Amino acid sequence: MALKISPAFSSILASRGGDNSLFPSVSAASPSVLRLKPTGSAPSSVVCRAANDKPLTGVVFQPFEEVKKELDLVPTSPNASLARHKFVDACEAAINEQINVEYNVSYVYHAMYAYFDRDNVALKGLAKFFKESSEEEREHAEKLMEYQNKRGGKVKLQSILMPLSEFDHAEKGDALYAMELALSLEKLTNEKLLNLHSVRELAILFIPLSYMSCLLLPYPY
Repeated sequence: MALKISPAFSSILASRGGDNSLFPSVSAASPSVLRLKPTGSAPSSVVCRAANDKPLTGVVFQPFEEVKKELDLVPTSPNASLARHKFVDACEAAINEQINVEYNVSYVYHAMYAYFDRDNVALKGLAKFFKESSEEEREHAEKLMEYQNKRGGKVKLQSILMPLSEFDHAEKGDALYAMELALSLEKLTNEKLLNLHSVRELAILFIPLSYMSCLLLPYPY
């Protein structure tokens, strides 16, 4: 009978200088095979044999072997992201477009803040409101930038249009006109976010709710 033994045990036998008094049936030519002496007239047999002459260790998951195919997918270019995985170009472009939308709206709100903070306008409440709105839109853009980087995409900031500096209206006045303009911008931003959501669904892309909810939830006016 032959039984596969571990290489570590074979090294112990080798260190004994070939003294196999403990296991006299150990083959000198193949110290990793243990031959058990048959009893009576029963012929000797092999109890078990490891595939490819490898010792049986009970390990069924070999991570270093299975990860080789994944390591082959790791980009070698210094400009390529190591984190990118199943992130399609359409989603990357849509996120960059939404970042630009958020920054443009933030820029307009910041211009409104500067207008209502003038000494000859002096509507401090509206100035405070539009300043906070500008900061909020910028935070949305930064969250999208953070997500883009986490997924291995590249943030590409685009140009921002110069906003108006005067918001006075002959019929509606500056306060009403500015609030109507802000409402229109919010509706436009929401429409852009819905388009981003549709691209996400078409690409079967998972965007955490922590990113989408902070952008899609209505603002408490």
